[in-house]
Amino acid sequence: MKEFLLPYGKETLKAGIEEEHLAGVLVSGLHDYKAPMDGSRLVQEALEHPIGTPRLCDMAIGRKKIVIISSDHTRPVPSRIIMPLLLKEIRRGNPDAEVTIVISTGLHRETTREELEAKFGQEIMEQETIVVHDCDDQENLVYLGKLPSGGNMYINRLAVEADLLVAEGFIEPHFFAGFSGGRKSVLPGVASRETVMYNHNSAFIADDHARTGVIEGNPIHNDMLYAARAARLDFIVNVVIDAAHDPIFAVAGDCDLAHRAGREFLASRCQVDAVLADIVISTNGGYPLDQNIYQSVKGMTAAEATVKEGGVIIMLSQAADGHGGRYFHETFRDEKDLNRMMKTFLDRKPQETIIDQWQSQIFARVLLKARVVFVSSCEDRLVEELHMIPAHSMEEALEKAKEIVNREDYKVTVIPDGVSVIVREGKEAVG
Repeated sequence: MKEFLLPYGKETLKAGIEEEHLAGVLVSGLHDYKAPMDGSRLVQEALEHPIGTPRLCDMAIGRKKIVIISSDHTRPVPSRIIMPLLLKEIRRGNPDAEVTIVISTGLHRETTREELEAKFGQEIMEQETIVVHDCDDQENLVYLGKLPSGGNMYINRLAVEADLLVAEGFIEPHFFAGFSGGRKSVLPGVASRETVMYNHNSAFIADDHARTGVIEGNPIHNDMLYAARAARLDFIVNVVIDAAHDPIFAVAGDCDLAHRAGREFLASRCQVDAVLADIVISTNGGYPLDQNIYQSVKGMTAAEATVKEGGVIIMLSQAADGHGGRYFHETFRDEKDLNRMMKTFLDRKPQETIIDQWQSQIFARVLLKARVVFVSSCEDRLVEELHMIPAHSMEEALEKAKEIVNREDYKVTVIPDGVSVIVREGKEAVG
């Protein structure tokens, strides 16, 4: 018997798999990676050796309005480490620069003062100008033309009118943009609702290149990079983080070239080959990423890439906050036919994209390939409304999965952290 301790909320659940049934274990190499220096030094080294640009202190000379785009409360970016070093580097070249920090909320809710203080610390809160982006504030959005896809490009006015536009962020596998970080600070970070919704349209989500770890040919990435260039995103500082959210790798410089170096580092340690199995166990890495069902779709896509057609995904996610998206929930509650649901998505024009459609579409794609047994603290009724089979322990989930597979020689693949791996389906994952 092989035993696994799998993250579940702030705790772990034990899964016992007989050796003869275990097909493979897909684990990110980052778990064993030891950074050569601490996070602050990594960021400072990156600032001193930017990729594709001069040093930021030199770029800041003579610039009056400098804007730094910073991630919001939904992203574990270690801003307490990055932001003081960024500000110091800018003021080294231009002590009198007028610096504004813009919080890139995308379509998320407004970041609260308490969340900002937890993110930056009291000193930055008291001394710096911080503005939270609002994707619906038409007066503070500027039209920059059409995206390559044809969508209207509206970007935050402060970002567009800056003399120097900088962004901080982190790089992780992303289930339809390929990777987070870099160009995503602009789109979706400080773009309008209309622009983001168009970029997340059903045709793009359905594209085979809109997958975890894929950049080359990814239409969502192409739009995002174009928007970053149009808004003149001059300089980025991005980090790769460990389970404690501490930087273990850092890059700085051009929004594409530096990001490319970061994602190549990440992919070299996170890419794993699919091991096809009848049953695949996955998680969302525990708290804070498994707070709701909506976010848990990310961990399911790792399992989707390695489960056999018609197989079973066992997804562990405490989901203490429930479904995580009203429209997401209602879409599945009100439509029992997944094929009809998918047709509705695909027939919808890009400019008609509705809220949470992208997440619903990806979730429907997973459900059309495999049954999902969902281990959570949610009420059974909610899980069933989302077309899944409820379970409240690993033992119960495994028994239900075995019943569905209904074969004695079943195989199981285990993915201890589904959001930290890039599962290769027999094709190159990095562009």
